[in-house]
Amino acid sequence: MAKEIISVIKYEGPNDVLIWKHPTEDFNLGTQLIVHESQEAIFFRDGKALDLFGAGRHTLTTQKLPLLDKLYKIPTGGEELFHTEVYYVNTVFHTNVKWGTDSKVRMFDPISGLVVELGASGEFTLKVSDSRKLLIKLVGTTNSLKTGDIVDTDSIYNVKVLTGKFRALVVSKVKSILSRIIKDNNINILEVDAHVEEIGNALKDEINEVFDEYGLYIPEFYVNNIATPDDDPNFRKLKEQYAEKYLLVKDEQIKKDVALAEQQRRIVQAQTGAQEEIIKAQASAEAYRLKAQAEAQEMQMKGYTYQQETQRQVGVGAVENMGKGGGSGSGAGGISDVVGLGVTLGALGGVVNVAKDAMKPVIEETKEMGANVAANLKDSWTCPACGKQGITSKFCPECGAKKPEVKKPQGWTCPNCGTINTGKFCAECGTKKPEENAGWDCECGEKNITSKFCPNCGKKKGE
Repeated sequence: MAKEIISVIKYEGPNDVLIWKHPTEDFNLGTQLIVHESQEAIFFRDGKALDLFGAGRHTLTTQKLPLLDKLYKIPTGGEELFHTEVYYVNTVFHTNVKWGTDSKVRMFDPISGLVVELGASGEFTLKVSDSRKLLIKLVGTTNSLKTGDIVDTDSIYNVKVLTGKFRALVVSKVKSILSRIIKDNNINILEVDAHVEEIGNALKDEINEVFDEYGLYIPEFYVNNIATPDDDPNFRKLKEQYAEKYLLVKDEQIKKDVALAEQQRRIVQAQTGAQEEIIKAQASAEAYRLKAQAEAQEMQMKGYTYQQETQRQVGVGAVENMGKGGGSGSGAGGISDVVGLGVTLGALGGVVNVAKDAMKPVIEETKEMGANVAANLKDSWTCPACGKQGITSKFCPECGAKKPEVKKPQGWTCPNCGTINTGKFCAECGTKKPEENAGWDCECGEKNITSKFCPNCGKKKGE
C-alpha cells in the first residue's frame, strides 16, 4: 500500500514566527510548493541547507531540486517518495527593536582629560539577510524559531526588546566600542547628544559585522539617549568649566560684533559726510557758474566787456580817492595818487566817459606823465639769464644779456572781450571781426582801438 503523500506545501501562520519547519518530511515529485511574499523556503537533507525558493508557486522537479538530487537520488517514476525537511523563513522587517546598556561604560574624555561613565540606549530594525546561515546557526534540530526568541515584547510597556544571545551581543558591542568612537571622533562629552547620529552609524557598522555571521542585518540603528553621570563630581566640574568657557567666548564674540558694528557705523558716517561735502561743493560751483554767466550776459547786453567793466570800477575808485584828497594844499597829493594809478586813470575816460568834464584838466596835466609810466612799464623786461627784473635798456645791466625779441601774437583783437583770433568771428564771444581800418592804432602799441581814447595810455584819437 502506497504511503499517503502531500500534494501542496505552504505556510500561512502568524508573522511573529521567524522560522517554521513543515511537519511533513516525505514528498513526491510534482508536489506544489507555495511561498508567500516576505517568505523563503529551504530544503534540508542530513543537516545541510540545500535548495532555496523565493515567493511564488513552484512545482517540485529534479530540475527545481538540483542540490537535493545531487545529494540524494530522487526517484523519477513519481511513485516513490523522497525524504527531506522544508523550512519557511520569514524575511519581514522587524522594527522598533529596543536596546540599552545594562551598566555604565567608563571612558576617558579627550577634551577635559577626565574619566567619566556613560550609558546608552536606542532602537534598531532587524531583517534576515541569509536564510541558510540563520537556519544553520540558530535552528539546528528545532522545529521553529519565533521572533520573540530574538526580539521579545515587554508585558508592561508593550515594546520590543532584545533577549537572549542577541541582547548580550548588541550590549557588549556597544560597551566595547562606544568610548572608542567618541575618542576617535574627538567628541566633547558635554556635546555628545549632538553627535548621536554619527555614533549610531558607527555602532551599526560594527554590530552588522557580527550579525552577518548569523544571516541577520540591521538596516537602521539609532542612539536615542546617552546617559551622562550628572551626580559625578568630576562631571559637574567639567560642566562648570565648559559653561564658564562658553560665556567667555560668547562675551568676546559680542564685543567683537559691537566693535565691528561701530566701525561700520563710522565708515558710513564718513562716507555720508564726504558725499555731503561733495554735494555742497558742486552746488557752490554751479551757483558761481550761473552767477558769472548771468553777469557776462548782462555786460554783453549793456555793450561792454568784462575787461572794460573792471577798468570802470578801478576808475571809479580812483575818482573817489581823489575826492577825498581834494582842497587847498592837497592838489599835489591827488595828482601823485593819479600818477600811481598809471594808465588806469586814462583808461577810465576812454571806456565809459565817467565824469569826463570834471576830469579833463587832470587828464591833460598828467597825460604825459602817465604815458611815460605806461611806456616804462610796458617796455621793461626780465633777464632770462640772471633773472634781474624791471630792465628798460636793450642789454641787461647785471650780466650783459641782450633783450629777447617779443613776438606779437598774430591775428586780430576782439573789441568786446579782448581775445586774439584768426577767424572771422571771436572764438570766445562770437563778435564779428571788425572791418579793416575800422579802428586806430596808438603810439603806445595798442591797435584797433574803437574808442576815442586809448584804453592803454589814455591818449585821445588824432593827437
